[in-house]
Amino acid sequence: MTDRRRPVTAWVVLAVTSVLSVGSAAGWLVAAPRWDPWMLYSLVDWLVGAVYGVVAWLMLSRRGHLAAWIMAAAGIGGAASAALATWAVLGEARPAVLPPAVLLGAMYWLWIPGSYALTVVLPWLLPIRRFGPLDRFAVGAGAAFIVVVQLSTMSDPAESWRPLPVDDPALLAGRAAVTPWLNVGWLALTLAAAAGVIARRRRASPPDRRGLGWLAIGITLLGLAIGPLALHTAWGVPVYGPLAPALMLAAQLFFPAAVLVVVLRQRLWGMELAVGRTLVWALMTCIVIGGYTVVVLVADRVLVMPSVVPQALATALLAAAFLPVRQWVQARVDRLVHGEGDRRLIRQVADRLRTADRGQVMLDAVAAGIAQSLRLERVTVASGDSPVPPDGGDVLTLRLTSQGRVVAVLRAWPRPGERLGRRAVSTLGDLAPVVTALVDLAAAQGEIDLARDRTARARDEERRRLRRDLHDGLGPAFSGLALGLAAVRNMLRSRRDDPAVAAADELVGQLAAEADRQAAAVRDVARAVMPPLLDDGALAPALDQLRERYVAAGLAIEVRARPGLLPGDLATAVYGIVAEAVRNVHRHAAVDRCIIDVMNGPGGLEVSVTDHGAGIDADAATGVGTRAMHERAAGVGGTLTITTPPGGGTRVRLLVPAGTR
Repeated sequence: MTDRRRPVTAWVVLAVTSVLSVGSAAGWLVAAPRWDPWMLYSLVDWLVGAVYGVVAWLMLSRRGHLAAWIMAAAGIGGAASAALATWAVLGEARPAVLPPAVLLGAMYWLWIPGSYALTVVLPWLLPIRRFGPLDRFAVGAGAAFIVVVQLSTMSDPAESWRPLPVDDPALLAGRAAVTPWLNVGWLALTLAAAAGVIARRRRASPPDRRGLGWLAIGITLLGLAIGPLALHTAWGVPVYGPLAPALMLAAQLFFPAAVLVVVLRQRLWGMELAVGRTLVWALMTCIVIGGYTVVVLVADRVLVMPSVVPQALATALLAAAFLPVRQWVQARVDRLVHGEGDRRLIRQVADRLRTADRGQVMLDAVAAGIAQSLRLERVTVASGDSPVPPDGGDVLTLRLTSQGRVVAVLRAWPRPGERLGRRAVSTLGDLAPVVTALVDLAAAQGEIDLARDRTARARDEERRRLRRDLHDGLGPAFSGLALGLAAVRNMLRSRRDDPAVAAADELVGQLAAEADRQAAAVRDVARAVMPPLLDDGALAPALDQLRERYVAAGLAIEVRARPGLLPGDLATAVYGIVAEAVRNVHRHAAVDRCIIDVMNGPGGLEVSVTDHGAGIDADAATGVGTRAMHERAAGVGGTLTITTPPGGGTRVRLLVPAGTR
């Protein structure tokens, strides 16, 4: 799919389509035939040959991708069909120059492979990506359909020019049954390709989405152009003669531009330079020719002087205006081809920083903003201990130093075929201290993250030790005390006739019951400090145990959690926040129900505890439990908010971004 560039083939395609297109136009001017609606089809072929020939030349000069070959096939097929149609028009006045019928009839089938592939195969090839089963099936189905259409057209028994004569009755019957529905199949496959582009656009990330909307519109317009043909051949619906070719003509004017938008906006194959130079050359040529003509005509009518004066005046004016006009044109072409590359550098960097996260992600975002603002191919910022690849071509390498040591290496690549200008080199040099400060900031953030992780692990280990001490030390001590008191009570029962002994027996019974209750409370506290399930990151089962403990206390908890296994420190922090929030609901909310939601998606982990009770007062908002929840959230790089949901109550919400852990 990403073959190497084919410059020789690109120039051959451009030469062939240009010669055939120019020859066709000249032949029509010479023949000057009477207008007929069928001529619109020939105009469509001529347009396809001229436009797709140039687009194929641009694409093949950068990369031999299958999409470029389809463009080349469409251009050559359309130009050849238009040239043969012109030959037929000339032959009406000069029958001696008519070619053989088989050669002349090629105008009816030469255009089919390329033009059909534009609608049923090409949309599945863009943008460049890993092919899935649906992509492979669609491309295979489109290729098979094109073969069927080609064979059906070349074996038409009603035409004398058919290059594939078929006489078998079964084959002829099959062809007669299939042919009326070929345009319906073409329409269905074209609309399916448009739907595929729309679906890919919805699933793609913002950078990969660029240009796909234009491509979907272009394919849909081609489908609208095919619609009248499908209605006519399949169901005999009458169609106004010029309608179908006029629609096709409009669609073919838009579709190649849509393909170029995808290629340029997604920066495929480094075509920006070739397209930019071509547009600047074409626009400047038109401006120079038009300006020279206008100045000469106006000066010739206004000035009463020798005829050489208007030409000299036009030449002088064009020479004086050429450079500023070219700069103006170049700036607009760069904006068209490269997007927002002319925005101010500081705004580019600020916009990237606003949406970046931290660490290397932040440095990559800043490098991308610098590259886009300075119109460079790529800019990278690698830490000082990262291996520096060897320079390739005109590459600028800047070593960023802080306090006498190299902290990072900034490298900048120009666009293909260009060199780094003085402005870019000077600007990068001026930016070096700023980027160095960002590198130091990223390193400091990394150290803070490491310190935070070490603190969280130490805190979790301390909780595990406390859990062991409570569960294996204090809890059994209370249980042993309860057993000892029970033994004393058994000894006292032999003298229950003594009132003092009876009172002591009752008191010892109360003490034994209290010791049992305290032993159970210690076990509950040990489990609440850190449930053993959290050692393996199993948050959902731990929350289920929390829910079961509160059922007996009269609080119904609905747990909606499918987080999967989480890192141990993250699971512990989430559990601690949820347990504290549920404890507050039980003590202060005056409700018998609350909801725990845990969602772990691509954007990160989101946890919320919601109730519709009395709400949170000022003392609780600044209490020890609330501060503990905020500390736990900060310990895992998350943010904790306490708000009032619609309908009243309290919602405790924890958000841990995906890139934090």
